[in-house]
Amino acid sequence: MIAKLITENRGFMAPWEPDRGDDYFTVESQRKVIQAGLERKAQGVSLPHVILDENGEVVGRITLNSIVRGPFQSCSVGYWLSQNANGRGLATAALAEMKRIAFAELGLHRVEAGTLKHNIRSQRVLERNGFERFGLAPRYLKIAGEWQDHILYQVLSGGI
Repeated sequence: MIAKLITENRGFMAPWEPDRGDDYFTVESQRKVIQAGLERKAQGVSLPHVILDENGEVVGRITLNSIVRGPFQSCSVGYWLSQNANGRGLATAALAEMKRIAFAELGLHRVEAGTLKHNIRSQRVLERNGFERFGLAPRYLKIAGEWQDHILYQVLSGGI
């Protein structure tokens, strides 16, 4: 199911993701991605979820990554949504739920996210969830084959 979804959205997602080889889009590769995510979950450093539409169909993924305990009590969040599911509030709702989980269930203090400078739609999703811009990371990630600047956002636990 996930392999089919990411294959169908390969062109749509290409400007927002690292370059991916053809093998990434296979069922076997996606099994490995999911298994690695579940291993990170078991280690307490990640919390992967899928995003469902109104009919219960998987239309994307959202994950709390790099969960750090101790005095930091922080994580980052990453998400993607299929082209057909865009513009329906699903990413906004999924992020609201992950923010609730991060603060109310995991007891974290801070959630961080980064977007490409030109990814206005993702920035709006973050802002609707109370995230505030706090910086710019030059040449932060290699996306679509190029080192690209990212706008950094955060929300603190008092912001639920």
